[in-house]
Amino acid sequence: MKKILGVITARGGSKGIPRKNIKELKGQPLIAYTIKAAQESGIFNRIILSTDDVEIAAVAKKYGVEVPFMRPAELAQDATPHLPVMQHAVSWLKENENYNPEFVAILQPTAPLRQTWHLREARDLLLKLNADSVVSVVEIPGHYSPYWAVTCDEGGLGELFIGDPIRQRLPRRQSFPKKSYAHNGALYMFKTSLLLNPDEPNFYGDKVAIYPMEEKYSMNIDNSDDWALAENALRKLEHSEF
Repeated sequence: MKKILGVITARGGSKGIPRKNIKELKGQPLIAYTIKAAQESGIFNRIILSTDDVEIAAVAKKYGVEVPFMRPAELAQDATPHLPVMQHAVSWLKENENYNPEFVAILQPTAPLRQTWHLREARDLLLKLNADSVVSVVEIPGHYSPYWAVTCDEGGLGELFIGDPIRQRLPRRQSFPKKSYAHNGALYMFKTSLLLNPDEPNFYGDKVAIYPMEEKYSMNIDNSDDWALAENALRKLEHSEF
């Protein structure tokens, strides 16, 4: 059995929705949805929280998540990327607990519609393809597809984003030669060695498995409008209306 570490990342500061990670969404803290999905998936050897906030840490502990350290303030700023946050988490566990997982997953609380089977299927895909990483994505709607997108030069003249003249735009979405996807933020799982690569630390490696998720599960909460949409989506899930 592969050792997989799940890291829930939840800093205290949130400008769009104050205290977002522990704000109640349909009766329970937002972070609880990610915790429960991770726990019930059964794929993680350990699930920990990386946070700078004692209140978030207390909520996570209540739901059974380890909080082995508090994240340094310099890694909890508005513009702090995930890479140094994950490097800190993995390095701390290695140096302080001699814990060395083979894979690590980023679990963001802002994706509350992520389900247990998404985590299992993504893990299975990663291992089946012997990939360096697996990333969850959602299909880009036809009207946003690169095959219909246009770009404009400095003189105001346009062409299709793929480089063809606009007159060659495919008339029907069904005619696209292949689907295009966007990251949905629900799941990143990768070899631990990628994080600690001295030359090019990253989450992806060269061989990236793509795990498509249905749009109805691809909610990523950033503002109050997203919050309302998530509440409605959870209500539909409860009543099997999807």
